[in-house]
Amino acid sequence: MSLPNSVTAAPDDPEPELVARARRGDREAFAALYHQHYRLVYGFLLVRTRNRHLAEDLTQEAFTRALRRIDSFTWQGTAFAAWLTTIAKNLHLDELDRGRTRRETPVAEFDDPREAGRDAETLALRALEAVEAHEAVRTALHMLNAQQRHCVELRFLDELTPQETALAMGRSVGAVKTLTYRALRKLRRPAGAVSV
Repeated sequence: MSLPNSVTAAPDDPEPELVARARRGDREAFAALYHQHYRLVYGFLLVRTRNRHLAEDLTQEAFTRALRRIDSFTWQGTAFAAWLTTIAKNLHLDELDRGRTRRETPVAEFDDPREAGRDAETLALRALEAVEAHEAVRTALHMLNAQQRHCVELRFLDELTPQETALAMGRSVGAVKTLTYRALRKLRRPAGAVSV
């Protein structure tokens, strides 16, 4: 029997107790939550920033904010990991707004000796193909509903396991697998509709 989304923790799950203790000021409980969720938050940010140092900085800031605001967290249909991921996402968006990071696709310089024998036209075509592929993926993701898109992004762009994705989304592993299956099926169905 599957649990409703409002129930996010199993009866034997120690996380609700850790969160309750952390809300009362128990630093050891928050440290346990930190160790339990660091990889998830760091991985989430690393995929988005493509910069290890920036991802580490933002991860630390995410946990600092979580510690400052732990008393505002309540179990209302979202897992603690989803709350942390939301904080991390907001930090990343703030970082993008500040303009300190840019997503770049590295391409060889036209005079790169490793590309000897290739002319400027070939390199320009390769760069154009990369841009078109990125646009095709973005267009395809917009065909999905919000839950499917979020699930696919976590699973394949952020490279999270089904268990980590379930934790981040506040859903069961079975629900994540179902969302993934339906999203991929939906993406495959109109293959002719996506122009590349």
